[in-house]
Amino acid sequence: MLIEIDPTVDFACKLLLGNPEYPDITIHFLNAILRLPSPIVSVEIVNPIVWKEFEADKLSILDILAIDDADRRLNVEVQRTKPTCLPQRLAYYSATQLVDQIGEGDSYRKLRPSIGICILNSVHFSQLAEYHSEFRLRTRSGLELTNCLEIHLLELPKYSPVDDNGVITDPRDQWMYFFRRAKGSSVEELLDRLPDPVFQRAVGVLEMISRTPDQRRHYDARLKWELDENTRIQTAFEEGELKGREEGEIKGREEGREEGELFGKIRMLQNLLSLPQSTDDVLRPRSRTELESLVTELQAQLRKRMT
Repeated sequence: MLIEIDPTVDFACKLLLGNPEYPDITIHFLNAILRLPSPIVSVEIVNPIVWKEFEADKLSILDILAIDDADRRLNVEVQRTKPTCLPQRLAYYSATQLVDQIGEGDSYRKLRPSIGICILNSVHFSQLAEYHSEFRLRTRSGLELTNCLEIHLLELPKYSPVDDNGVITDPRDQWMYFFRRAKGSSVEELLDRLPDPVFQRAVGVLEMISRTPDQRRHYDARLKWELDENTRIQTAFEEGELKGREEGEIKGREEGREEGELFGKIRMLQNLLSLPQSTDDVLRPRSRTELESLVTELQAQLRKRMT
């Protein structure tokens, strides 16, 4: 029997890693990714799914918030496409978890580390071969300022398992394999490569989603929302292309058609990426080569977001 549920869909990931009924799955994942000097032994899920509330708000944020036995604040999220301004987003979430710990008059000594983990099903750092990136507050020489902020990025497409059907022994590689290969694998072949008992329970969660009508409905709804969102972006892009050409024709009568089209295309792309739109005064001093390079750069950013 093939596994039908994709664990990179945020609803499935939430039931895997943010479920108070299966803390051992969450603990195994956190220890595999973070590799702390002292392993996490217990964890409290701060925001489990409340089914009544979730039913009323199908687009709820499905990040996983937890506190471990050392009082560290943990945020886990999965992204199937790369959001705009991903680095700023990750930094903001982790910083928010840090700031929320203290109130007026509290001592900074109360602050406990805030750790963010993002499972990304696309590539952000194409210049790096490693699938795991860890970010801390350090000097360039490696001197750490504080351990209060820590962000881990897992770029799933960079993980290439050895196709020898052998057992995967590294815990971090085990989870990368699970997220990349679970859907479409048979239970037997998946567990042959991932013999740790925690993956039997993880597969059980995926099978539960598939068999439980309400959970399968929520899972399918998230997939539909993703498709609708990608379609919206694609439609906006195509409409923006047309609008850019039309704006370019108008500007072209004043400044030359080709330059005017570039102005319109740049502003259209910036709008789709939720970036400030450049004014004529900013764009006009640039050469045609610089304008074309900017268009290419913005198109690449949008293409990454859509893949």
